[in-house]
Amino acid sequence: MDLLNAFVALSNFVLVPAIAYGSQLALGALGVTLIYGILRFSNFAHGDTMAFGTMTTILFTWLFQGWGLSLGPLPTALLALPFGILGCMALLLLTDRAVYRFYREQKAKPVILVIVSIGVMFIMNGLVRFIIGPGDQRFADGERFIISARDFKEMTGLREGLAIKTTQGLTVITAVIVVALLFWFLNRTRTGKSMRAYSDNEDLALLSGINPDRVVMVTWLIVAALATVAGVLYGLDKSFKPFTYFQLLLPVFASAIVGGLGNPLGAIAGGFVIAFSEVTITYAWKKVLGYTLPESLEPEGLVQLLSTDYKFAVSFVILLIVLLFRPTGLFRGKAV
Repeated sequence: MDLLNAFVALSNFVLVPAIAYGSQLALGALGVTLIYGILRFSNFAHGDTMAFGTMTTILFTWLFQGWGLSLGPLPTALLALPFGILGCMALLLLTDRAVYRFYREQKAKPVILVIVSIGVMFIMNGLVRFIIGPGDQRFADGERFIISARDFKEMTGLREGLAIKTTQGLTVITAVIVVALLFWFLNRTRTGKSMRAYSDNEDLALLSGINPDRVVMVTWLIVAALATVAGVLYGLDKSFKPFTYFQLLLPVFASAIVGGLGNPLGAIAGGFVIAFSEVTITYAWKKVLGYTLPESLEPEGLVQLLSTDYKFAVSFVILLIVLLFRPTGLFRGKAV
């Protein structure tokens, strides 16, 4: 019975949150890896792209809530999500036309585009703060839990309860659907195959008659959709705050690089590696060890390797280790 209680506690505080967080990071990292693989630069504005898409979704969510529209047990944000994606698409296409296009035509080096993306990042960050404010915005409504800890205890008779939030279940289901659609698009459609060909060999793709402007446009549209979905799912699960999305850039980039920059499968794997590492290292293991160890060996302290305040430091350390010892990542993407 104690082992069951230990497993439920582990699931409640480590496994379920890490799977949900890993799904959010994987979607964010897919956007980073697509830009790197196809447009050939690291987009430092990606975190604030997620913030802008999420902000647009929140504004439409509030509008729909004011009209009395809802999805019952599901968050109203799902109704607003398509509008958030469209808003983010418009922003990225405008940014590409106004900024990145000039440097592509000049055949600027990737490092120049990275510096430009940092400028775009600050502008986007300021725009989001100006429109919605710098504070926390909670926009989740509907049923809070798929199953609550109290209901789980009553059903099983265990001392520990397992709580699965609606947003966590929604995150995993949405991530699976979005990833499946993305891989179908890249592997089965003509446009997706053109994007892969352009990524593998730009000169050969151009000789084959592939339209580079179309490839660039479709890439930005897909990135906008991935960034908005990832940002909204993260905001529903935690809360929305512009600075948090600025910080989220580190674990998202770490996920893409750990998996293999430019490799979509690697981005997904990297997202879960980073998520499980952050959650595991910052979790206080006292309760789980109390169930599994003999009474004489039960720990007195929290048995927490790092405070949750330092969870982004975990991403940074993993990123450094990968860059030093395996710069192509787990799935042998392009070296940074």
